[in-house]
Amino acid sequence: MSVERALYGGQSASSDGPVRRVTVNDLAAAKVRGERWPMITCYDALTAGLFDESGIPVLLVGDSAANVVYGYDSTLPVTVDELIPLARAVVRGSSRAMVVADLPFGSYQASPAQALETSARFMKEAGAHAVKLEGGARVLPQVEALTAAGIPVMAHLGLTPQSVHTMGGYRVQGRGEAGQVLLQDAKALQSAGAFAVVLELVPADLADMVTRSLAIPTVGIGAGATTDGQVLVWQDMAGLTPGQPPKFVK
Repeated sequence: MSVERALYGGQSASSDGPVRRVTVNDLAAAKVRGERWPMITCYDALTAGLFDESGIPVLLVGDSAANVVYGYDSTLPVTVDELIPLARAVVRGSSRAMVVADLPFGSYQASPAQALETSARFMKEAGAHAVKLEGGARVLPQVEALTAAGIPVMAHLGLTPQSVHTMGGYRVQGRGEAGQVLLQDAKALQSAGAFAVVLELVPADLADMVTRSLAIPTVGIGAGATTDGQVLVWQDMAGLTPGQPPKFVK
């Protein structure tokens, strides 16, 4: 009888036997058994190796690289050509973690065809295992097209930094009636084929409701403690970013 390894801190590159990548099925199984897990941002091979050895199951090559790698003042300017080399380095530096690549602003919103072209580049040129995009109902055609093409998609609701100007700044999302809209968006994204949903800066009770309503994992950032996973920008977690850190970084 085989013993199921824990998702977080499970088989590392130094373990005996062959190392295999974490898959969407592993994340789904972790939700079923109630195991919570971390996802952390990563932008280079050395850091990827360290996080991989520590048992982090999912590494996100986030568009936050715009701020912490390239020095932009928001995530909006970063391009596909700037993110692909970072994603390639993270894939090379890790052996177990699933590597998820953010689709940057302007690289998928226009159409499902644009989203497919961008995602294919991340899969082929960087070796990414999944992509992440922001938005609810407006990106359902993109999610459906990508999953139909065999590309795993992580969705992102709540505060979506690529839309920060239309949201009136970095503030909590999903209060009042907006919470029901977010819940319906989450269910629609699940139906469209997303394998997980990031919930950023939403009330903890809403995040809990969404988590309990979905069969796929939720990943929280500033969304309380009951989501299936938690994600942070590692430089925020380490106290390396200037200024006041976000309240949810502890």
